[in-house]
Amino acid sequence: MAIEFKPSPSLPPPSDSVGPVAWVRANFFSSPLNIALTLFSVYVLYLMIPPVLQWGFLDATWEGSSKAACTAGGACWAFIGAYFEQFMYGLYPETEYWRINLALILLIVLVGMFAIKAVNKLFLSIAIIVVYPIVAFILFSGGMFGLETVETSNWGGLFLTTLLGVVGIVASFPLGVLLALGRRSNMPIVKSVCVVFIETIRAVPLITILFMASVMIPLFLPEGLNFNKLLRVLIGITLFSAAYMAEVIRGGLQAIPKGQYEAADAMGLTYWQSMCLVILPQALKLVIPGIVNTFIGLFKDTTLVYIVGMFDLLGRIQAANHDANWLGTTIEGYAFAGFVYWIICFGMSRYSMAVERKLDTGHKRK
Repeated sequence: MAIEFKPSPSLPPPSDSVGPVAWVRANFFSSPLNIALTLFSVYVLYLMIPPVLQWGFLDATWEGSSKAACTAGGACWAFIGAYFEQFMYGLYPETEYWRINLALILLIVLVGMFAIKAVNKLFLSIAIIVVYPIVAFILFSGGMFGLETVETSNWGGLFLTTLLGVVGIVASFPLGVLLALGRRSNMPIVKSVCVVFIETIRAVPLITILFMASVMIPLFLPEGLNFNKLLRVLIGITLFSAAYMAEVIRGGLQAIPKGQYEAADAMGLTYWQSMCLVILPQALKLVIPGIVNTFIGLFKDTTLVYIVGMFDLLGRIQAANHDANWLGTTIEGYAFAGFVYWIICFGMSRYSMAVERKLDTGHKRK
């Protein structure tokens, strides 16, 4: 007796996408508690958004030479316009702004080249880490190739904030990797040194480290020997961030299964080969959120340099608030600073999420 096989009815492929109505119902009206919270949130937004829009846009004053011009009762954004160049460049000479802009354009172009598949990523990374800082320093400080010398005491605003953040991030990451590997090392002396360094730095607030780097270190140096204040602050920020970065990376190393280490040993790889080719790529991928969180925290912590007499973006805004012509514009200044920091930090978080999605292999541990 022949058995007749009937083809199974074709079913549409499963789809992860849901309609907007279903999404809203699932996220905002899925239960009585969610409905109550949604209605309460809408009511709070109703109370907050109209006054903010009225103050920040409808009744705002956008032009003027002093606080006296702001008579509409809203935000005095004319204050931001009057000091905008100082907020961006500090006291850097106006005729030399092009040097900062050129360095920024070069950095954007180099980073953007990572999206080009034909570009050698190794050489590009070396160019960004080694060559670019030298070129940028020459542009910023001058003194050669016919460029006017600009003292670091005139550096400030968002330019100084970005410089401190970028240098701290770039320098602290490899140092944090070495500290994490050292803390997990089988060599007692190396492990002890790394543990003492990490725990000591993490037990001290950044403001103390900046104060020590700026004020105390020169007291212990031989007479006639002194480091630039900016360099001392950069060293302090880098060491502070590296200690936290080391703990984040150590968590990633501990999350790698023991079989990965054994597989690397079975292939005859040396310690550094196994770390660079097998272990570290997996560990770093696991802790991308923690790494970016440390980077964002470091970028925001740069505001503390105001304590040691360096006027970054927030420091320059605080200094401008003492201008007799603009008294009473504190809220506008802090709102502008908060918006700038939000844009930069939000961009960093979005970029990290894109990197996570790009590196996701779908092999998640359960």
